[in-house]
Amino acid sequence: MAILTTSKFNQYKKLISSLPPSLETSTLINEKFLVDKDEKKNLEIYYAPFEYINDHARVIIVGITPGLHQMKQSYSTVIRLKDEQIDDEEILHEVKKNSSFQGPMRKNLITMLDELELHKYLGLNSTSELFSTASHLVQTTSVIKYPVFYKGKNYNGSTPDILKTEILKKYIIENFAPEIVRLNHPLIIPLGVNVSKVLTYLTANDYLNSASILSGFPHTSGGNGHRHKQFAENKEEMKRKIKLYFEE
Repeated sequence: MAILTTSKFNQYKKLISSLPPSLETSTLINEKFLVDKDEKKNLEIYYAPFEYINDHARVIIVGITPGLHQMKQSYSTVIRLKDEQIDDEEILHEVKKNSSFQGPMRKNLITMLDELELHKYLGLNSTSELFSTASHLVQTTSVIKYPVFYKGKNYNGSTPDILKTEILKKYIIENFAPEIVRLNHPLIIPLGVNVSKVLTYLTANDYLNSASILSGFPHTSGGNGHRHKQFAENKEEMKRKIKLYFEE
């Protein structure tokens, strides 16, 4: 377990710790935390401390990008821990546990993973334990590590096209690809078609082995009205792939 080599936490830690706990949106979506932007594409990328990596993870769950809610959760965790006598690695681990796929999205994710019986292969009672006592078994991440906003709203991976937009592709190649290659061939669970598209691209460019990717898993956001149908259509094939992966 470690901090990613590309981490900017040293640069932003004091600034985040000095913020009031109320964390208004205008405090976060602010020039102080802007790390990159493309004015022509109406894209802005802001810092959030999602830079912890679990080198021994057996499962990696991949989203598109943290949203504003996850960003607020991550900052709140840093502020809450600012007076604790713990090192940066522990702080960033707590950020991961408290902020990754927070809210209804996490609940939907756990329900689906339990239906696929993933917990049985990991020796757990439920995959809910991946977000508590069994967090050492999972790496949660995003193809773009920092929160991305399109026209001021959470970026969904579609508009603009994630692989045809240079600023986004740069973060995929320079940040996400080295992170996933560093791990020891975990089972990769892509949340939705846009994440799957990125993984297909990385597979075609020899970063990944497609045998470890659980294709067909839907995005678990409550806003994805097709998630139940997509899950039902792909459920048996995903169960088969999980069985094959763990019995290799």
